[in-house]
Order: sequence, then structure tokens, then C-alpha cells
Amino acid sequence: MIRLRIVKRQEPLGWRSCLVLFAAIAFSLVLSGILLALRGTSPVEGVLTLFQGAFGSRWAIEDSLIKGIPIFLCSLGVAIAFRLQVWNIGAEGQFAFGAMGATWAALSFPEWPAWLLMPAMIIMAVAAGGAWGMIPALLRQKLKTNEIIVTLMMNYIAILFLDYLVFGVWKDPTSFGFPMTPTFPEAAIVGKIGSTSVNWGLLHCVVLGLLVWVFFRFTTVGFELKASGDSVRAARYAGLPYDKLVVLVMVLSGGLAGWAGFLEASATINRLQPSIMVGYGYTAIVVAWLARLNPLSIGIASFLLAGLRVGVENLQLDLQVPAAFGGIIEGLILLSVLAGGLFTVYRVEKVRTLS
Repeated sequence: MIRLRIVKRQEPLGWRSCLVLFAAIAFSLVLSGILLALRGTSPVEGVLTLFQGAFGSRWAIEDSLIKGIPIFLCSLGVAIAFRLQVWNIGAEGQFAFGAMGATWAALSFPEWPAWLLMPAMIIMAVAAGGAWGMIPALLRQKLKTNEIIVTLMMNYIAILFLDYLVFGVWKDPTSFGFPMTPTFPEAAIVGKIGSTSVNWGLLHCVVLGLLVWVFFRFTTVGFELKASGDSVRAARYAGLPYDKLVVLVMVLSGGLAGWAGFLEASATINRLQPSIMVGYGYTAIVVAWLARLNPLSIGIASFLLAGLRVGVENLQLDLQVPAAFGGIIEGLILLSVLAGGLFTVYRVEKVRTLS
């Protein structure tokens, strides 16, 4: 009698793990095609329309890059926390507080020149996002709370506080009743790169991605973070300051999400309004897992997931596909990749047994 069992691989798959990743993504697209077929839409036409809308023109690629900027920064922050096995699900709220911090600086000092106002907006955004990220870390240390639940619940508080500001004290009196702040002064707006529609936030992503890579690769604190993430018990036994590292990663994670909020408010919308909250913080969790917490892979995955959002918008216009379909595809991709990741660590073998 032959039975199957799962055993751990003695050697890593190496480059063949990429084949597992592509197979998982292809499987998720097949499932998406089946869902399209169930609603009477041609799966082939749907997938082609999706990719054409995401990467089939200069406009599509630029739009994917624009949406990929905040996703990348939120994902980078989430990945830092995940490295320590601290599960920050609150990038959405930290993103919101970053946008609010940047908006406060822009509205409070409109007469400042760009060389002074722009750094002030970044500092306020990073400080606000980092402070919002530090709260669940301190609650975990002092009250033994679960950071997954706390960060998730704090997202709703942050979004409602943003609504309170744009419906109330920061509401533009000339907005005809719409909830939004006045438009930022010119000095507070991040410009475009050349003749493209892509903003200079792309350069921010490159620089910050390199800094995070250097931080983990060449600094003592980065090494302590990786070591503590591999084994918490071993880290405590070795005398590493694990509790302080938890606070540090949550502050860094929230600060990067806050930076993303600054760029979205300044470069994309040029003001603060409720529509800024489109779920980038939640998408960041998917991206971080897809990229296996690697900064370079996060850049690629952010662009692909942003392209997915743009492509779904094209599906909505051309084939009348519901907006929720993009979230379904994201979920299918994540589940497929996580399931496929099992086969990069384990393998299936046949075992003969006596019946």
C-alpha cells in the first residue's frame, strides 16, 4: 500500500522556488478566470483586459507606479515588524496619521519655502505614524495585549479621526460642503518627474529601500532584529534587548507608513480628504508576505499589486466587473503563494507500507 507524507527538505530549492511562486500566481489567475466565467465574462478576455489595463500603455505603467509608491513604503514598514515576528496589521491607521501630520504642517505654515516646509511635513508624518505604531507596542509590553487585535482596531480610530478633521476643523469653507481640506500651497506639493505623471516619491522609495537593506545588512541593531526574529527565546537568553526592539520596529514600521501618507496627501491628492484611504495599508500585508520581507522583492510585488488595482479599474470600465473583484484576486494570490511556500520547505514523498 502506498501512502503520501510531507517531509522537510534537506536542501533549499534555490532558484526553483521562483517556479513555485509563478505556479502559485498562475493558479490564482486560473481561479480568477473561473470566477469571471461564472458571471458570464470570458476568462481569457478578462485576464487580457486586466493586464492590458495594468501594463499595456505608458499611462497604465505610470498609474501603477503612482499607486505602487504608498504600497511599497507601507509594505517596507510592515516587513520590518514582521522580521521580528511582531504582527503589525495597523499600517492603514499609521498611513492615515502620517497624512494628517503632513497636512497639519502644510496648513499651519503655508508661507514657508519648500526647502523648509517639505522636511517639516516629512518629520510630522513620520512622527505621527511612528507614535501611532508605538502605542500597540507599549500596550503589548505593559499589558500583554495582542498586537494583531490592537493594531487592527486602531485602524478604525485613525480613519474616524481623519474624518473628524476633514468634516470639522480642517474643512475647506469653499468646498461646497464636501469633506476636504484647502489645497496645499505649492511649496507643500511633491512634484512630478519630468514630463511623466509619476511623482518624486519614487525616488523616496528607492532611497528608503536601500537604507532599510543597509540597516539589516550592516548594522548591529539590524543583526539583533534578525537574530531575535529567528528565535525569541534564544534572543532573550543571549541578552538581546528584545522588548526595546519590539518598540523600535513598531516605530519604524509606523514611520514608513506615515511617510507613505505624506506622499499620498502631498503628491497625489494635494490635500487631505476621506478618499485617501483606499486600503494601501492592508495591501501592504499581502505584498510583504509575497516578497518574503525582502526590500527588492517588495518593490517588484508592490508594482505588480498596484498594477492589479489599475487593471481591475480597467475591468470595471470595459467589462463591468465589480470593484470588489480586485480584493478577491489579491486574496487568491496571497493564499496561493502561501500554500505554494509550503513546497519550498517541504516535499511530498511516497511511502510503502504493509497492508
